[in-house]
Amino acid sequence: MNRFQRQIILPGFGTEGQEKLRNSSVAVIGAGGLGSPILLYLAAAGVGKITVIDGDEVSLSNLNRQVIFGEKDLGKKKAEAAVEYFNSKYSDIEWTAISEFISTDNAKEILSPHHLIIDGSDNFPTRYLVNDACVLLKKPLVFGAIYQHEGQVSVFNLNRNSCQYRDLFPDMPSAAEIPNCSETGVLGVLPGIIGNLMALEAIKVLSGLGEILENRVLYFNSLTSETYDLQISPSFKARAAAPADWESLQAINYELACEGIETLDWDDAFRRAGHGTMLVDVRELEEEPPLVCSALTKIPMSVLPQQLEKLEDAESIFFFCQTGIRSQKAALLIKSHFPDKATYSIKGGISALKTNSRSNG
Repeated sequence: MNRFQRQIILPGFGTEGQEKLRNSSVAVIGAGGLGSPILLYLAAAGVGKITVIDGDEVSLSNLNRQVIFGEKDLGKKKAEAAVEYFNSKYSDIEWTAISEFISTDNAKEILSPHHLIIDGSDNFPTRYLVNDACVLLKKPLVFGAIYQHEGQVSVFNLNRNSCQYRDLFPDMPSAAEIPNCSETGVLGVLPGIIGNLMALEAIKVLSGLGEILENRVLYFNSLTSETYDLQISPSFKARAAAPADWESLQAINYELACEGIETLDWDDAFRRAGHGTMLVDVRELEEEPPLVCSALTKIPMSVLPQQLEKLEDAESIFFFCQTGIRSQKAALLIKSHFPDKATYSIKGGISALKTNSRSNG
């Protein structure tokens, strides 16, 4: 029996719908809490080509919700581990792993070959970048997000009358305004539910089955198991703020536009530490792992407003925390008190380091 027999006999789907899935190519951005169920059900449904895009590595704290990974995958690149997992399950799917984060430099090249883009990322800069790239490429975009006990799903850019992500959020919010699940916590079942709804919308878009969440946002509350949907309309303000071409898109610093604070990676931070530059850990005293660095100063975020004098002599300040959220808040706080200082947040926090500790001089 064909493994898709139960789908093929479904009224409104049939062999035509299955053939459409088989001939489809999908890019999934993020192989985390949302990406895991998305990939599981797109693969099970028989989507022909799937590209997994994620520059992160599997860590122990991922395993409560990122269900395609296990203890044997710790330290592996998520995109590569995901493709390895699915290659052992389904031989009829063409898989591609891209172990990079989506950026203004690679978005056009990575997304262009695909019929549909699915955004399972967890931060505002990526969401705006992916949206703008999809608008320029005229690619439909399935969007989903979670925050504590609530999730939301929608489909953008389906046709010329469709809304886009900027219609839902015309003004770029600070990434520090809404922390990710590393800061606020999450029950793994919620991204499972939202990821499955995203996979459902993707299958509907690709096969032509059912009514798509176009110009609507579906909300789900895991505490009450209630759902509701919100109608949205195209916004002139949103469209005016979007880049008109690829040159304009590549000129945007999406992290700076969202956060108001420049970011840098660990290599840059270690290279530039010292010589009037402070490296400041704003994690609380009990947080692990420690960082061994001669230029390090420890000022927990909870007491930072009362200890600003410790930073008065620094010319540049590099803040970091566990995942890069509190460090943005710290940098914004210091910028408001010392506007002339060069203030940065280290992207990804201590979790972005490849080892649990590092020595720098």
